[in-house]
Amino acid sequence: MDKVVLAYSGGLDTSVLIPWLREKYDFDVITLTANLGSEQDLDAIRAKALRTGASEAFVEDVRDVFVRFFCWPALQSGALYEGTYPLATALARPLIAKLLVDVAHRVGARAVAHGCTGKGNDQVRFDVAVKALDPSLRIVAPVRDYQMHRDEEIEYAREHDIPIPVTIDSPYSIDENLWGRSVEAGILEDPWIEPPENAYTWTKSPLDAPDKLQYVEIEFEEGIPRRLDGEALDGVELITRLNRIAGEHGVGRIDHLENRLVGIKSREVYEAPAAVVLNAAHSELEKLTLSKDQARFKAKVAAEIADLIYNGLWFSSLHQDLAGYVARSQRYVTGVVRMKLYKGSAQVAGRRAQHSLYDHSLATYAKGDTFDHKAAEGFISVFALPLQTQAHTQWLGRSSDEILRLSAGVGGQGSEDGA
Repeated sequence: MDKVVLAYSGGLDTSVLIPWLREKYDFDVITLTANLGSEQDLDAIRAKALRTGASEAFVEDVRDVFVRFFCWPALQSGALYEGTYPLATALARPLIAKLLVDVAHRVGARAVAHGCTGKGNDQVRFDVAVKALDPSLRIVAPVRDYQMHRDEEIEYAREHDIPIPVTIDSPYSIDENLWGRSVEAGILEDPWIEPPENAYTWTKSPLDAPDKLQYVEIEFEEGIPRRLDGEALDGVELITRLNRIAGEHGVGRIDHLENRLVGIKSREVYEAPAAVVLNAAHSELEKLTLSKDQARFKAKVAAEIADLIYNGLWFSSLHQDLAGYVARSQRYVTGVVRMKLYKGSAQVAGRRAQHSLYDHSLATYAKGDTFDHKAAEGFISVFALPLQTQAHTQWLGRSSDEILRLSAGVGGQGSEDGA
């Protein structure tokens, strides 16, 4: 009997797949559960896997690896998919794929399996990552192959006496790790309906959050958070603590209508208290330490990296090249940012950096101003020269009202109009 290593979370999809893979594919099923910071009982998940037919069940604690090699590089890059989503689930998939491949090699399996549907992003992320790491492994996706629907899975679980964390009445699909929690399905599929409070567990409702400001100070070294409120913490503890603090103030809720790789729009609800606060703080520190040209180019790189991560191309050569650029760009991003948390909002309240490009003597309008005001006139003359030339050669005879309309895209079009 061939062995297959199943990425196993203990959720609805993967819970029913252990007997399904045995019945439909005649596989000896071995499960792999990655501890990425989930609050679930991993010992119970392992026991459940064995009880429902797995011959072996591996649980790997990779929280530190996840933070060091995935969360921190994503934070340094400023990667937010469509400018909003901190990519928590997408960041976890290449690491889980690596673990699948590692376990497959360890136990002599010729195949790996996952519980992704044929319309989601995760199927692409798992498949592409596995193919990048070991193209010889067969990839099995029963939910996709059999077009299994959630109500059918729930019924199958009942028939096989498999405990599952969802019901027909509460059908949320949930994925969580240190960097964030994603919630979809059920009532959330209607983008007109506000997410109900039972969709959230990490964050208080802003209405119920304390009516009191809380400040937190985050110290970065080369773009990586190292201290929280002056206390040195490892990455896992820093994120865990900040998730709790910010979540208590209702910070980190994201209701996002996003464009999936497979070509459909999807309504996704996320909770990412620490990721939201850290991205805001890191971005503010970069404003102090990167030049204008660096910051503008890096924004383009961030958007590209976000797309690569979202689309499952973490192990691509382009991502490796861009990651090298990002790491180089962070050499002066060292300093402290003070964030203000209050009823769902996280605002920057102060920032300082050893290598700051902000020069008070140049910026101030008070005594001590060292800016050369006399240089401004000559600068403006040169800066305005192209516009002045255009006015003399192309706008001659036009009224100011006509130029106003044309500049707004209103009125006559074409080079000859109004000439």
